[in-house]
Amino acid sequence: MELFEAIVAGISDFMWTYVLSALLLFTGVLYTYRLKFFQLRLFPHILKKTIGQVFKKNRHTGTITPFQAFTSALASTAGATNIVGVPIAIALGGPGALFWMWLVALIGMATKYGEILLGLKYRQKNDKGIWVGGPQYYIKKALGWDKVATLFAFFLMIELIPSTMVQSNSISTQLEGTFGFSQSMTGIILAVLIGIMVFGGIKRISKITDKLVPFMVITYLLFGFIIIGVHIDELPHVFALIFTHAFTPISAAGGFAGAGIAQALRWGMARGLYSNEAGVGTAPIAHAAAQTDHPSKQAFWGVFSVFVDTIIICTVSGLVVLVTGAWQEVGPEQASIMISVAYGSVFGETFGSAFIAIFLIFFVITTIGILIFYGEKQAEYLFNPKAAQGMRIVYLIAIYIGAIGGLQFVWQLVDLMLAIVVILNIIPMIFLSREVKSLTDDYMYRIYNGNGGAPKITLFSDKD
Repeated sequence: MELFEAIVAGISDFMWTYVLSALLLFTGVLYTYRLKFFQLRLFPHILKKTIGQVFKKNRHTGTITPFQAFTSALASTAGATNIVGVPIAIALGGPGALFWMWLVALIGMATKYGEILLGLKYRQKNDKGIWVGGPQYYIKKALGWDKVATLFAFFLMIELIPSTMVQSNSISTQLEGTFGFSQSMTGIILAVLIGIMVFGGIKRISKITDKLVPFMVITYLLFGFIIIGVHIDELPHVFALIFTHAFTPISAAGGFAGAGIAQALRWGMARGLYSNEAGVGTAPIAHAAAQTDHPSKQAFWGVFSVFVDTIIICTVSGLVVLVTGAWQEVGPEQASIMISVAYGSVFGETFGSAFIAIFLIFFVITTIGILIFYGEKQAEYLFNPKAAQGMRIVYLIAIYIGAIGGLQFVWQLVDLMLAIVVILNIIPMIFLSREVKSLTDDYMYRIYNGNGGAPKITLFSDKD
């Protein structure tokens, strides 16, 4: 078993360090070039059309509101990776990792925009009249690659089983260590709560996420800003460290073992790519249900989600551990508790641990809820709606098994299977980059520039 785990870990590390990073960066640069750096040029317009219209009534075609689709998708990215993953990147790559995380996020905005836009163009209604979409639909409809679409749906459906286990285990171990809660009881409670959530479908999930996710994000950021404010005098030095050591090695100091340029690049890029899921193909599944009259309008939420997830949340997590000095106090082997140490330095050790534990609970509940929805849609695409309900039960069982630490050898497959999913999505996206440009040009001509008229290309279809 140890040999199996070592082989899987080695393959996964190679795939994510070289193959996936290269593919995702290439695609992001390609889309950024084809769209003429629109994520930077049009950012004020994107803010106006997203967060600026949250309270505007929407009567367009779709199942849930644009904001509900956004918070549902954000629920799967904003969570443990932002709170725990960023300190790990700093522990292994140094402060310079933050710079590369920002750069990858700016590029990833274009990728996420493109996949959501494609997901909306090729979405369709299911038997219940709910709009569904995702990579499997645009791979099949736009390129005619039926087998690739099937493989994408299958691998994503299976990958979400161990992914769910890992998420539930992160909470059960945190609660056991902080409050002494039984892992078994935590698993049961999580399964019940999330079951209530997912049995209502995307409508119930979105009604929960559009209230819970903004509250969690704003509260987490508020406490983070307080910590940064207490150490405001450290900010100039911290930013100097970030920009300097993105290009030069940094020596060991305290519990920090030191890092070279390659490590800063590797861990910063990995965290940037992994945290916002740009190119993974999951976001289009949630956004496909949104009410909108043009794919670009909803795809703008993808740009905004990367901004919130990586540029804001991940940055605050990074700055908190840097300004408090927690990154030098805690060694790489305990990097996952670095953020608790940072919060504890200002609010007290007990509060710091409890605060992070509680927030991880809420983040993980919403994350698992939307992950199960993603998995159900793959089963529905591959088989039928009854199969989707069956997979829902499988995922709920996986929550309990993961919480008690069972089948840990399966967890090793998470990164490897996710790598396969990314490849099956990102290669078709490269072939569809011209179509993304055409759709964007249509939006720019008719809506942004106000020329009006009928769309130059078919936008939606409710037929196979």
